[in-house]
Order: sequence, then structure tokens, then C-alpha cells
Amino acid sequence: MVPLCARDQLGHRRSHSHLERDLSLPNGTPVDTSSPASSSSLLNRLQLDDDLDGETRDLFVTVDDPKKHVCTMETYITYRVTTKTTRAEFDLPEYSVRRRYQDFDWLRNKLEESQPTHLIPPLPEKFVVKGVVDRFSEEFVETRRKALDKFLKRITDHPVLSFNEHFNVFLTAKDLNAYKKQGIALLSKMGESVKYVTGGYKLRSRPLEFAAIGDYLDTFSLKLGTIDRIAQRIIKEQLEYLVELREYGPVYSTWGGLEVELSEPLEGVSACIGNCCTALEELSEDMTEDFLPVLREYILYSESMKNVLKKRDQVQAEYEAKLEAVALKKEDRPKVPTDVEKCQDRVECFNADLKADMERWQNNKRQDFRQLLMGMADKNIQYYEKCLTAWESIIPLLQDKPETK
Repeated sequence: MVPLCARDQLGHRRSHSHLERDLSLPNGTPVDTSSPASSSSLLNRLQLDDDLDGETRDLFVTVDDPKKHVCTMETYITYRVTTKTTRAEFDLPEYSVRRRYQDFDWLRNKLEESQPTHLIPPLPEKFVVKGVVDRFSEEFVETRRKALDKFLKRITDHPVLSFNEHFNVFLTAKDLNAYKKQGIALLSKMGESVKYVTGGYKLRSRPLEFAAIGDYLDTFSLKLGTIDRIAQRIIKEQLEYLVELREYGPVYSTWGGLEVELSEPLEGVSACIGNCCTALEELSEDMTEDFLPVLREYILYSESMKNVLKKRDQVQAEYEAKLEAVALKKEDRPKVPTDVEKCQDRVECFNADLKADMERWQNNKRQDFRQLLMGMADKNIQYYEKCLTAWESIIPLLQDKPETK
């Protein structure tokens, strides 16, 4: 039996078209035609438009409320995973469970095993450099919470992965460890077949469309890696500059204590530099907490896509090898064996699922990077506006000072 592919499954999710997108008043006047007043409002407007382009949702998942657990053997963080749904596969309309990082890792591994033809969203890296980042600090925990929340939302939005039984167990089971120990056998036939494909088959050449995908992923991950390294250097230089500014400002305040006639403008300069310090600190935090995580997620995403592409190549190589074996037998009746037909089905399913997921990934990427770059532009504008306001505030102190006769 030919396995169903992504495009054939769950088509009912697009049951509602967005006929009300172009709203207008009874007299024909469009609603809210004014242009956004700032880059922030423009960003919010873009996000609203993206939401309207989404599918009708019947499953909502959020990750929040991180808690630290201190045990005899280990210390770890758990997160609350809340699910609201109207799907018939769920016994209840709402669930709330607590999960730690290794549970998310278990889910991802199970999805890779049972859905080998699909692109599984990446998890944030588990390990951090000891002594550089405190994995129990509020900043690190919040950054990880956001990444785990995005991981589950990526799965929730997928028309196939969101219906996976392992995902259902992850969202609903009070005691996930019981399922881990049982090792519940939920692998699909496709998963079993791909799992046992070894590296004994060698692909002659990728089809052009998949070769183009591989080349694109190599270039994409290389460019993002370069941007990530440069961005980290910029943040490091900003933090070094911030240290200098914090030492620089108080010097003017000390000087003002010695110069009575210059005390007011000197105190103004000191306060101005202090305001610039605050603005720069906020900009650096935004880049660290919002900009860098997206870059790293998509670097990991490209690696995940490369792995799916390799699996597809293995299945095609197996199919080519079986075809060659049949041709060498020179049977009187040139009938293709059943196992060859099944292998061909796997290749076609891989091709369809990979192309569908690549298209979905590209759409998400365009949306995410548009919001990311708009946000970065908005934060930089705010930073320079704060610095400009700070420096402009001391001009009256210098201009209005009466001249000494």
C-alpha cells in the first residue's frame, strides 16, 4: 500500500478561507487605512497580517512558568506546557503538564524516528560553555523557554507532525517517564523501513531540484554562521564600550564638584552619558535575547533539513540498487518485484514530503526574518533616538549660561 504523503494528509485543516481580510465600512471606506506612525507600529501590523495568512487553528500550545528543582543527584528546570484544543484525538479540551529539556529531546527523537520524511524543528543546544553562561540564570532560562515554546509551536502548525501520537503523549501524559520506559512502539511502516536503511547504497546523483536544495542549504548556513560570528563580536565590543562609558560619565560629575560655574553643564553631560549607557545596554540585550537565537535556530534548522535530504538520498540509492538487481536477473517476465515497488513508493513519498516541508520552511523563514530585521531596525532607531534626546537635553544648559563680565 502506498504511504500517504504530506500533501494528501489532513487537507481538512484549510477548511476556512479568509474572506474577511479586506474589511470596509458600509460606505465603502476601508478600515484603518492610515500609515503606521512608527517602526514599532509597522512591525505590529506586519505580525497581524502574518496571523491572518495562517490556517484555522484547533490546537494551541504554550510553554511558560519555568521552575528550578534541586534534588540530591541533580538540579534541573521544568517548564509548564499548556494545551488547548478542539481535536477529537484529545480526551480533554485543556491540559497542563510539566516538562524538562530532556523530555523535549525525547519528543524530537521520536518524531525523527516515526516521521523520517519530514523536517523536524530543531531544539536549542543543550550544553553551554561552563563558566561563560549560567544555565540557571533568569536570562538563560527565559531564552530557553522562548526557544522551547517556538519548538512546540512549529510542531503544532505542521499538518502532519501535530497529529503524531508521540506529540499527543508529550502534551497530555502526567508521567512521561512511564512512556519512556515502555518504549511504546509507534513507529510507522515508513519509519521502520528508513530506520534500517544502511549506508551500503551509494546514490549516483541527486535529482536537480534536490541538488539545488542541498547547495542552497550549504550557502544559507554558511552565511548565517558568518552573520552570527560578526554579531557576537559587535555585542562584545558594545559591552566593552559600555564599561568605558560607565567609567567616563562619573568623571564629569567629579569635575563639576570642583568647578562651581561649570557644575550644571558638567552634571548634565554626566547624566547624558548615563542615559546613553542605559540605551546601549538595552540594545545589547535585545540583540542577545532576540536576534542571536533566531540566527542559531535557523542554522540548526538547515542542518535538520540536510539530514532529511540525506535520508531521501539513501532511500533513492536503495531503489536504484534494487532496480539494477532486477535488470541483471534477466527474467523471462520483466515484472518488477513488490519490494522494488515499495521502495519506489518511499522515494516518491520522501520527495513529496521534503518539497512540502521545504516550501513551508521557506515561508516561515521569510516571515521570521522580516520580523527579525524590522525589530532590529526598530531597536536601533530607538537607541539612537534616546541618545539624541539625551545629548539635546544638555544644549540649553550650555546656551542659557550667562556670560561672565
